[in-house]
Amino acid sequence: MFITFEGGEGTGKSTQVKMLAMRLMGEGVNVLATREPGGTPEAEAIRGMLVSGDVTRWSPEAEALLNYAARDSHLRGLIRPALAEGKTVLCDRFMDSTRAYQGYAGDCPFHLIDELERSIIGETKPNLTLIFDLDPAAGLARAHSRGDGSEDRYERKGLDFHQRLRTGFLAIAKAEPKRCRLIDASRSIEEVSDQIWQSLRG
Repeated sequence: MFITFEGGEGTGKSTQVKMLAMRLMGEGVNVLATREPGGTPEAEAIRGMLVSGDVTRWSPEAEALLNYAARDSHLRGLIRPALAEGKTVLCDRFMDSTRAYQGYAGDCPFHLIDELERSIIGETKPNLTLIFDLDPAAGLARAHSRGDGSEDRYERKGLDFHQRLRTGFLAIAKAEPKRCRLIDASRSIEEVSDQIWQSLRG
């Protein structure tokens, strides 16, 4: 299976990726946990350009292109080989983050994002996408409290941006209900973990 974790800042995705990986490995599942932007040395290099620096350093179109350059490396170098080996891949962010961050929140033209999805992702789409939903103000407060400021470029884009981002993720979940499951990220870590486990079993 290919399972992706999506949502805004401070929603707890990274913690839950680790928890689910451990739980699945305890069940004897061969798991690869990875993240975007990143996963390969080339993609990690691009990550640094996207998540740090001035908030205006890239246009939404440039951000979409950079994300897809990283995603192409990630897919070819890590995700597709792992899936071909029969591993379950857990990915902290994937294609829906570009659609939400650069499209819904950043006003990048959707026809550009659509073409990048077709050309780069092709048939390698997630079997299940968990979308972590949380009030943006609460998510930003969480992110600020635990971050070191080294990867806070998107956090600094302001509350209006993050409200549009949440609207985008909710629209994606509504548009693809067979693939996407909404997770209430306002609950405790253990309760969120249980929601995820029920989504997998369902």
